[in-house]
Amino acid sequence: MAVSRMNFRSDVLGKGTAVNIYLPDNGLDSYPVIYLLHGLSDDCNAWLNATSLERYAGDYNFIIVMPQVELSYYTNMYSGERYWDYLTQELPEKIKQWYRISHLPEQTFAAGNSMGGYGAFKWGLQSPQCFKAVASLSGSLDLVRLWQRDPARDALFGRIFGSLENLEASRDNLFQLFSEDEEQKKSPYFLQICGVDDFLYQDNQTFRQLATDKFANYQYVEKSGTHDWLFWDQEIQFTLSYFAKLLT
Repeated sequence: MAVSRMNFRSDVLGKGTAVNIYLPDNGLDSYPVIYLLHGLSDDCNAWLNATSLERYAGDYNFIIVMPQVELSYYTNMYSGERYWDYLTQELPEKIKQWYRISHLPEQTFAAGNSMGGYGAFKWGLQSPQCFKAVASLSGSLDLVRLWQRDPARDALFGRIFGSLENLEASRDNLFQLFSEDEEQKKSPYFLQICGVDDFLYQDNQTFRQLATDKFANYQYVEKSGTHDWLFWDQEIQFTLSYFAKLLT
């Protein structure tokens, strides 16, 4: 295996950025790909530095793409860069140019922790035709409620979303996406994982109640654990195994 760090200029962001790529050893003509997204306080190095991802991934043939999105919540920011367009449009095209990844939706996956879990589920909800499965590990899935109960987020969320009213009515609010075409949302598998002691546990229960009825291919897992890397190190192993089984 190898880990490649790409530093390049993004036309969408209008600046330089970085992405880490995990590469398996097997000489396949094309590889299934996982876009593995970081949380709010982290960067593209987090999954490599805080977990044993390299060791776990050695049991599989995935190329794993770990992009850098700063404090953006995977959005086209109200006051900032267009990280959503970068993630969902520009970055996949560049990865396809640089590496031998599959172009097939049935070999394409996304996952993330906390803010990254939100990003993975938003990507799966907005572009269900692009994925076999998406996974949220302790995801920030109810941003409206999170902002309402935590005014300390006003400055950051204001830069990202503009206002609470804007967020609530927008497609950055995952619950808005539930009202869109239901048939479209039945294509990917949705894996939702949360620790029972996580401060986002109740938000995850709100999402779970709707998802259970809306998604044909939905699995919810809860275990002892909180919002930390000890939990995510454990659950990325489960997630890799879950994705691999969907390839067979």
